[in-house]
Amino acid sequence: MSTFTHEARQLAFQQLDQAKLTFAARGWFPGTSGNLSVKISSSPLLVAVTASGKDKTISTPNDYLVVDAENKPYEATSLKPSAETQIHTAIYRNIPKAGAVFHVHTIANNLISELYGDVSYVTLRDQELIKGLGIWEEGAEIRIPIVENYADIPKLANAVENVLDPRIPGVLIRNHGIYAWGGNDFEAKRHLESFEFLFSYHLQWLQVRHLAVQA
Repeated sequence: MSTFTHEARQLAFQQLDQAKLTFAARGWFPGTSGNLSVKISSSPLLVAVTASGKDKTISTPNDYLVVDAENKPYEATSLKPSAETQIHTAIYRNIPKAGAVFHVHTIANNLISELYGDVSYVTLRDQELIKGLGIWEEGAEIRIPIVENYADIPKLANAVENVLDPRIPGVLIRNHGIYAWGGNDFEAKRHLESFEFLFSYHLQWLQVRHLAVQA
């Protein structure tokens, strides 16, 4: 039974607005890139998502809309969802516990995806912020999948779908960005921030190690 109500829609829009403005302040949406979603209902699948082509540094009454499992607007609207909404709905279909999906573009996640794109994953280990992903084992090691940046969105969504790992709440797209998710907007934000810290740290560690070898 659907839990879609006016109140549920407005709450999802508020959650998206908070995440959007937080990430925009960090420069994670260059050139209107990126997209965010919050799940409103699982059965049927209904998702609040950022509208296509909007400046994410500001808030307007027309920043979000609700789409169904076919990525089509659930209500009459002139707004268009991002083409990449297909990736969001693929994640929700395959990760039932996912309640929010956030996609951003940063220099760090692009560099990491290019450095390790040929092997299709990046391995990170022994870092405190891995706990931010809900992985608490001592000496934890994680492997974050990387898929090619196909221009054909259905093909890209299928590639993401094929590498989803419920234990690792994120997928990198080569030279494109990251999709991170969580059980709700707070958890998805924590996961995304943890990934971005881990990527930045790893890049700086590679630089320091190179300089140490050269010294």
